[in-house]
Amino acid sequence: MGDDSEWLKLPVDQKCEHKLWKARLSGYEEALKIFQKIKDEKSPEWSKFLGLIKKFVTDSNAVVQLKGLEAALVYVENAHVAGKTTGEVVSGVVSKVFNQPKAKAKELGIEICLMYIEIEKGEAVQEELLKGLDNKNPKIIVACVETLRKALSEFGSKIILLKPVIKVLPKLFESREKAVRDEAKLIAVEIYRWIRDALRPPLQNINSVQLKELEEEWVKLPTSAPRPTRFLRSQQELEAKLEQQQSAGGDAEGGGDDGDEVPQIDAYELLEAVEILSKLPKDFYDKIEAKKWQERKEALEAVEVLVKNPKLEAGDYADLVKALKKVVGKDTNVMLVALAAKCLTGLAVGLRKKFGQYAGHVVPTILEKFKEKKPQVVQALQEAIDAIFLTTTLQNISEDVLAVMDNKNPTIKQQTSLFIARSFRHCTASTLPKSLLKPFCAALLKHINDSAPEVRDAAFEALGTALKVVGEKAVNPFLADVDKLKLDKIKECSEKVELIHGKKAGLAADKKEFKPLPGRTAASGAAGDKDTKDISAPKPGPLKKAPAAKAGGPPKKGKPAAPGGAGNTGTKNKKGLETKEIVEPELSIEVCEEKLRLGNWKERLACMEEFQKAVELMDRTEMPCQALVRMLAKKPGWKETNFQVMQMKLHIVALIAQKGNFSKTSAQIVLDGLVDKIGDVKCGNNAKEAMTAIAEACMLPWTAEQVVSMAFSQKNPKNQSETLNWLSNAIKEFGFSGLNVKAFISNVKTALAATNPAVRTAAITLLGVMYLYVGPSLRMFFEDEKPALLSQIDAEFEKMQGQSPPAPTRGISKHSTSGTDEGEDGDEPDDGSNDVVDLLPRTEISDKITSELVSKIGDKNWKIRKEGLDEVAGIINEAKFIQPNIGELPTALKGRLNDSNKILVQQTLNILQQLAVAMGPNIKQHVKNLGIPIITVLGDSKNNVRAAALATVNAWAEQTGMKEWLEGEDLSEELKKENPFLRQELLGWLAEKLPTLRSTPTDLILCVPHLYSCLEDRNGDVRKKAQDALPFFMMHLGYEKMAKATGKLKPTSKDQVLAMLEKAKANMPAKPAPPAKATSKPMGGSAPAKFQLASAPAEDSVSSSAEPKPDLKKAKAPGLSSKAKSAQGKKVPSKTSLKEDEDKSGPIFIVVPNGKEQRMKDEKGLKVLKWNFTTPRDEYIEQLKTQMSSCVAKWLQDEMFHSDFQHHNKALAVMVDHLESEKEGVIGCLDLILKWLTLRFFDTNTSVLMKALEYLKLLFTLLSEEEYHLTESEASSFIPYLVVKVGEPKDVIRKDVRAILNRMCLVYPASKMFPFIMEGTKSKNSKQRAECLEELGCLVESYGMNVCQPTPGKALKEIAVHIGDRDNAVRNAALNTIVTVYNVHGDQVFKLIGNLSEKDMSMLEERIKRSAKRPSAAPIKQVEEKPQRAQNISSNANMLRKGPAEDMSSKLNQARSMSGHPEAAQMVRREFQLDLDEIENDNGTVRCEMPELVQHKLDDIFEPVLIPEPKIRAVSPHFDDMHSNTASTINFIISQVASGDINTSIQALTQIDEVLRQEDKAEAMSGHIDQFLIATFMQLRLIYNTHMADEKLEKDEIIKLYSCIIGNMISLFQIESLAREASTGVLKDLMHGLITLMLDSRIEDLEEGQQVIRSVNLLVVKVLEKSDQTNILSALLVLLQDSLLATASSPKFSELVMKCLWRMVRLLPDTINSINLDRILLDIHIFMKVFPKEKLKQCKSEFPIRTLKTLLHTLCKLKGPKILDHLTMIDNKNESELEAHLCRMMKHSMDQTGSKSDKETEKGASRIDEKSSKAKVNDFLAEIFKKIGSKENTKEGLAELYEYKKKYSDADIEPFLKNSSQFFQSYVERGLRVIEMEREGKGRISPQMEVTCVPTPTSNTNGEEVGPSVYLERLKILRQRCGLDNTKQDDRPPLTSFKLSQLRESREQHQHSDLDSNQTHSSGTVTSSSSTANIDDLKKRLERIKSSRK
Repeated sequence: MGDDSEWLKLPVDQKCEHKLWKARLSGYEEALKIFQKIKDEKSPEWSKFLGLIKKFVTDSNAVVQLKGLEAALVYVENAHVAGKTTGEVVSGVVSKVFNQPKAKAKELGIEICLMYIEIEKGEAVQEELLKGLDNKNPKIIVACVETLRKALSEFGSKIILLKPVIKVLPKLFESREKAVRDEAKLIAVEIYRWIRDALRPPLQNINSVQLKELEEEWVKLPTSAPRPTRFLRSQQELEAKLEQQQSAGGDAEGGGDDGDEVPQIDAYELLEAVEILSKLPKDFYDKIEAKKWQERKEALEAVEVLVKNPKLEAGDYADLVKALKKVVGKDTNVMLVALAAKCLTGLAVGLRKKFGQYAGHVVPTILEKFKEKKPQVVQALQEAIDAIFLTTTLQNISEDVLAVMDNKNPTIKQQTSLFIARSFRHCTASTLPKSLLKPFCAALLKHINDSAPEVRDAAFEALGTALKVVGEKAVNPFLADVDKLKLDKIKECSEKVELIHGKKAGLAADKKEFKPLPGRTAASGAAGDKDTKDISAPKPGPLKKAPAAKAGGPPKKGKPAAPGGAGNTGTKNKKGLETKEIVEPELSIEVCEEKLRLGNWKERLACMEEFQKAVELMDRTEMPCQALVRMLAKKPGWKETNFQVMQMKLHIVALIAQKGNFSKTSAQIVLDGLVDKIGDVKCGNNAKEAMTAIAEACMLPWTAEQVVSMAFSQKNPKNQSETLNWLSNAIKEFGFSGLNVKAFISNVKTALAATNPAVRTAAITLLGVMYLYVGPSLRMFFEDEKPALLSQIDAEFEKMQGQSPPAPTRGISKHSTSGTDEGEDGDEPDDGSNDVVDLLPRTEISDKITSELVSKIGDKNWKIRKEGLDEVAGIINEAKFIQPNIGELPTALKGRLNDSNKILVQQTLNILQQLAVAMGPNIKQHVKNLGIPIITVLGDSKNNVRAAALATVNAWAEQTGMKEWLEGEDLSEELKKENPFLRQELLGWLAEKLPTLRSTPTDLILCVPHLYSCLEDRNGDVRKKAQDALPFFMMHLGYEKMAKATGKLKPTSKDQVLAMLEKAKANMPAKPAPPAKATSKPMGGSAPAKFQLASAPAEDSVSSSAEPKPDLKKAKAPGLSSKAKSAQGKKVPSKTSLKEDEDKSGPIFIVVPNGKEQRMKDEKGLKVLKWNFTTPRDEYIEQLKTQMSSCVAKWLQDEMFHSDFQHHNKALAVMVDHLESEKEGVIGCLDLILKWLTLRFFDTNTSVLMKALEYLKLLFTLLSEEEYHLTESEASSFIPYLVVKVGEPKDVIRKDVRAILNRMCLVYPASKMFPFIMEGTKSKNSKQRAECLEELGCLVESYGMNVCQPTPGKALKEIAVHIGDRDNAVRNAALNTIVTVYNVHGDQVFKLIGNLSEKDMSMLEERIKRSAKRPSAAPIKQVEEKPQRAQNISSNANMLRKGPAEDMSSKLNQARSMSGHPEAAQMVRREFQLDLDEIENDNGTVRCEMPELVQHKLDDIFEPVLIPEPKIRAVSPHFDDMHSNTASTINFIISQVASGDINTSIQALTQIDEVLRQEDKAEAMSGHIDQFLIATFMQLRLIYNTHMADEKLEKDEIIKLYSCIIGNMISLFQIESLAREASTGVLKDLMHGLITLMLDSRIEDLEEGQQVIRSVNLLVVKVLEKSDQTNILSALLVLLQDSLLATASSPKFSELVMKCLWRMVRLLPDTINSINLDRILLDIHIFMKVFPKEKLKQCKSEFPIRTLKTLLHTLCKLKGPKILDHLTMIDNKNESELEAHLCRMMKHSMDQTGSKSDKETEKGASRIDEKSSKAKVNDFLAEIFKKIGSKENTKEGLAELYEYKKKYSDADIEPFLKNSSQFFQSYVERGLRVIEMEREGKGRISPQMEVTCVPTPTSNTNGEEVGPSVYLERLKILRQRCGLDNTKQDDRPPLTSFKLSQLRESREQHQHSDLDSNQTHSSGTVTSSSSTANIDDLKKRLERIKSSRK
């Protein structure tokens, strides 16, 4: 009992899993009860049992399992989630239930399977059941088959897939178990019930006994189509419907279903394809060519056996078909011909459509072989060609068949016609178009006149079949010349034909009197006619029956009642009409009928008069029109010879048409006769009168089409001309609506080509009338006519010009209603004409827009693009009017609208204009993708392009109306662009178009904010256009809306705009009245006079009812706004109830404590999906929904995840409204909000995207105000998707995304943003790549090189890759980014980006040259702006704020502005930027000391500055601000040096030479040297690559240019101060250029070539001697390295570089003191890193290694052991052998000399110290930590510790730190980091001054330390320039010392002291030491400031 009591307490789900069977039984019983109680199928209760259902069905205890099965069945039936369990449960049922002995278990198992099928899981169930068939247990197999059978029986073959079941049937029939075979038989019978004979082929190979049994069973099956008895859940409604129908006794639906169901499975589809090609006999192709017929027969028989397989696998049958074709065509043995034909039949049947490709080859051969008379051959050929026909289409083989039709052999003709007849049977009206029918009919008509009767009969049969397939209407035009006898024969054949497609259609045609089908009535054009049963096709039937009815007297009276039957079913008032038709004729008309045949015309006339009276007396409803006209048409009918009788006859026809319900069938009976008489002089008018009456009864469009086609199918010109004249008048009387222009135009063209002038004149008159309605577009159809005819047409059109179409006087009742409707609907003035244009015949050109053409249009070469555009223009011109489907043309043309070649842009615009005219109103669908880009072109800077764009837009608008343009946001987006041209053109266009509209889309309001910004635009024209457009906007939107829209403007702007609105209100025009609409463009069918009156009130009422709508909204809005504001910003939903509003009043974001943290943990722990996808899948959306449910208001969440984008807009509006008020909530849910916004990025709707971006801008502004920092997970789940959007095609979106990225840097570190944006540069979207590169440039510009991740080198290499991109914008962006880095980082960029291709490098250099005109000017601005953005501090402002000494600060400012601010800025721009700002900030607080500091150092500096006169200063171009003109002149001249034009370049060089030769002026070049040298070597490169190769150029010119360049350079390098300004990178390129020139063999061949080379030699020596020695040495080392690396470089080049280096080595003893050794050793280190000793030894020449050794040896000799102190700039000395090599050399020299200098002793001592210190590590470290611990010596201690760690990188300081506090440990680490940064910064930026061996303090923490010495140097320069005494300081300061701000590396900025020491040894030392002393003084003061601040 203990056990019992335990499980009894358990919950149900646990009981169900209990190991005790009783517990489980109890659990299942309880579960069953629970399941039966739950009413809601979506109840969460179901989910609890989701994992248990499989256990329910697979329970090991049989009793318990039964209960489990019951519960499972109820679960599956009722639970919403049951579908998830299908696979496991059904597999459980199959394996554990179907093998149970209890029948009940099996029944329940089957029921469960069927229930799963019912809940839409049929496929999964079927899959499991089919798997069950492979089970070894026969019980399971039987049960599975039974289940499948029941499922098929109940659900039908649409739900149960039969193919896989049929596949396994043969295997089941082979089973050893009888039970399985019996069950297989039952399911085979069931399948047969559904698919009938399609089952036979798959079962053809089973045991014959079994097959016989099956056949017996199949015969017993009922023939009626089966119907499913059970339905899927989704079809339950259908089931209910079906039951209703059955109860009502109708089974029409069912019949329809059968039709669908039975052909569903084709037996062919069920078969396995057999591969036969490989099974062909190996010698088949030899045998088939054998001479003995027996061998050929063997080969064919082998094939025949193979092709008997009903389904063949596709393959290459070409050779086989060729062989068989040869036998059919050429074999003399007819038996083999028949055999080959059978083989072809087998192939065609087995391959079906796959045989189609061979059909064309075989058909002609077979047809020609029909000359054989033997029946078995003919039969085989017939079977073959019929089988082949089914594999292809008649269209494909038509040419071959028609070619054979002209054969002289009658048998061939006969068989071909019979083949055509059989083929036609397979066709339908749609697959047998007129274009195909025409040539066949023409050929067959020849055959019906053939002498051989069998040929004639075959042709009649073919024509009869065609008639049956497509109807008389289509065939009649081709049978115009066939006489009556033959026509009757054709019709007789037609009636005998039975069609293959739709036998039903044939039946219906036979029973046409009884069952009119709506489809057919529509087809005949009589859908609106009352006489529905009479259609054009069955004309022969009634014709035959009518005479029979009349001839046989009274018994036949009942005949007309047969049509009556049809009338009862098909029409309303037919019954009375037809009964009357029986009674009335007895009185008069029967008698008339006899008299009409009398020979005497007078009696016939009297009879006619009697007939007329009878007709006049008849009532409209009772008149039997058809019977009457048939009687009139009876013999003699229209062949009446007496004109009076004929006139009377025609008059009676008119009477009948006017008085009776005259149908189209009746009309068809008489129209032929009328057309025949219309040209008759006496009867013509009556005929026209009758035709007009018929047109009124049967609508003009139909009548006109019939009449014109009849007139042109006969040859009488009089009839043709009169018909056209009648039509001209009829159009004027009836109006034009509904007329088929296409049909008329072809007939008019025929008429214009007629020989009879009357016909031509009538046609031209008709065209004139049509012109009134169609307008000028009509002329396009006739442009191909002869000029004389065209001029007549033009003259007729001119007559009609300006006339408006007359008001219709007939058919008004119908037309007027449609007219007013049109008036009410139409927004646009063009609607009416559009209807007419729609009637024009349009050509399909999409097939001509090939991918080749599209790629041509997008080609890189503009000439090819132009070719492509010319082709398009040609296609459109040729087609005249085109259909709207134009393939990929829109995207191609759109690309050309922003072509760089403006001529192509104009050509594209012309094509688009053409396109608008050609496509007509259908162009509407292209407005968004092509129209809006045309508007963008309105912003082009060229006047003619804008004019073309405007013309194009107008042409489009004329066709489309304005609605499409104004809908959506596209137009407002264009107006938003700040392009003055675009704005003024667009506003002008709107001002022109808006007044003509009666209503506009609501989206017009979106343009208003941009209209307001245009009112305040900087451009006067834009403002004027905006003011002009204002009243027209107001006319449509109303003053209130416009005034409300000013709410978002700034107060000042708002007042101005409101004033303008008031003014506009006074001038606001009224909306145009409808009459204006009618006169604006003549419209078809509507009478201006009458209809304007009729439609005006209607339209007014529409506009008046439309007007109050906004007011209603306004009235509602204030009432609701307080509550519903949260629901939506703009519209308030009209259905919103108060209750809903109250629900929405709470906060929209609920703050959940630690909610965000928890979500992040879940994501990290992989409990939820990581937000990472290319497109969002459903599971991501569901996950986000779930996460949001706890912290977002329910109603907002519904809006956010709604399927309609408008709800997303609402959600965003609400979120914007609540942004400020719910900051905490927003930040708490920020991760979810950002994720939801990423989903919006994948929406296609632009408005949602725009709103999302707007929200993001506000969001990030808020976050930065709140000083929030994005977490990593927030960033990684959002930024990548935002970066994707930066590649959007719309500018406005890209702009917004860039703005957001900008704002994000305030809440997320730029260095972390960098990798995300870098990732974006790898996109396939070129716009995205370009934008990302631009953004990277901005980041570097704003935040310095530190943002580049992982390292600047790697980042820049990746960016540099894009310089070679195929997209121009990407290339530009990459170049701009690298130029930005260059401006920040100088020449080091070239090292960082590594090797670039020659082409890319030249592009980069060109770009740098262009941007480097005054590089300092632009970057300063940026530097000043960017930190300001971050911290709102500018250095000047700080200086002013600093302290009370106002004089001081003003002097300081003055000094700053005068002493070339660029330099200071450049200092700030580097590593010290932020620290400088920080210190300046803090200095503001330490007021007591800072002024003193400034005063102390700078007092004596400033006063002299005020002495010099401005005049003297003005000479120098050195100060950009004052004298930009000199600088800009020099810039301009230098830029011309690199010109491609030789003369321009020579002229520029001459001017520069003049300046350089005059000492007083040469100084003006200072600061431009790099720029000039870059231009020069660019010119050298240009000469080398281009000019020298140009054979047209005189070589004298080139020599002259070389002379100028070399002369200039020699002048330059003689002026030492200027020569020293050249920076390393530039010198490297210059040397490269000069050495290349020296090696140019082409120069040597010229006359003066040797002289040039000698000059270059001299120049190189000058460069080596006069340049800054550090720079030139560095440049040569880099050049040598590059030349050795470059495989293309010649060994001679490297040799010359090394010679230069040897020369430098010789100069070293004199120059060693002026060289920055640290830098040179760094370069040598890099060189040795790239070329280790081993690699150098592998070089062909030993020169490189010797050169390097010589250089190092010389340096060691000159410097001694001191040289080892100059390795400071090398980060990792172990990377190269340099240090080891130097040590070896030192050791060697020491050993050699044996004497050591003091310095060396020191060095040795220090090494001994190192050894001893290693022994006494602990003591030494203890001492250091002691110092760090003391207050005074802390810095010193840290410095020592840093040095120690650097020396012994493996030293362990951990024991000393371990015992200290955490604070002390972090303090030590931080201190070491700071020192490391300082040292590295110092190493990179400012080398040591070697004169005194005291390093210049260039601290990272204080940018000002440099200040005083900088100003001192500048002052020296100023004093010297102004002629003041300078002896106190120095003999002569160098001009170059601080003028390298242009393209200078920062590390060269302190070389002045070296130069001083070189020039004046005595005073140099003093200066350096004094300046050092000053700097020390400064340093101490700054230390004090810092310590006091701490």
